Amino acid sequence: MTLTPTRGRVPVLELTGVVKEYPVPGSPPLRILHGIDLTVEAGELLAVVGPSGSGKSTLLALLGSLDRPTAGRLRFEGRDLSGLSDHELAALRAHRIGFVFQQFFLLPGLTTVENVATGLLYNGTRDARRREAAVEALREVGLGHRLDHRPDQLSGGEKQRVAIARALVGRPALLLADEPTGALDSASGAAVVDLLRALNDNGTTVVVITHDRDLAASFPRRIGIHDGRIDFDERRPHPAGADR
Repeated sequence: MTLTPTRGRVPVLELTGVVKEYPVPGSPPLRILHGIDLTVEAGELLAVVGPSGSGKSTLLALLGSLDRPTAGRLRFEGRDLSGLSDHELAALRAHRIGFVFQQFFLLPGLTTVENVATGLLYNGTRDARRREAAVEALREVGLGHRLDHRPDQLSGGEKQRVAIARALVGRPALLLADEPTGALDSASGAAVVDLLRALNDNGTTVVVITHDRDLAASFPRRIGIHDGRIDFDERRPHPAGADR
């Protein structure tokens, strides 16, 4: 399957009537998501906010093609994902989607450059180009001076920046961040949010999953999820003369 960016103003994500259930032995299936309708346009910066158990993590897994809906339709850059094989979905993730998680998931025995380069292991990039791209991504997130450091030599905020660089190294169409500030102090968390905003200003579509309502309220768009349903979908008004 050849994965190339879709031209034009096709939304990055379109969910129509998406349901997610999990089997429960001896009982009816447990329904986590109840008919989600959601569109994410290219270049958006939005937060999905809700309490623990609301369905945020399940939604993120579907948005990132890590799981499949039980019912409904999910399109990524205009492609209906329901007919893709597991191998094709893995290729989609490798080429078009970046993930950032609260726990960082850095390999302790690798340097920052080596950790970031792992983000290109599954898309056919050659070894020399992987390192070159990793250095470029680390410089983009402000860690050009930490190229040969290992995770135990980095602060929490620096570790998250490495994780963001790893997610960005393949230049994905979509960056999904799951509680990216949850393990950080307030200053480091604010710096990471500023970085996500800067990446979005440069054209990356960013979706942040969070329970932090104040963080969500600071984004141009926030979507509330409660008991597996969209509770609200709000946009902040743009200042006069703003492009976005």
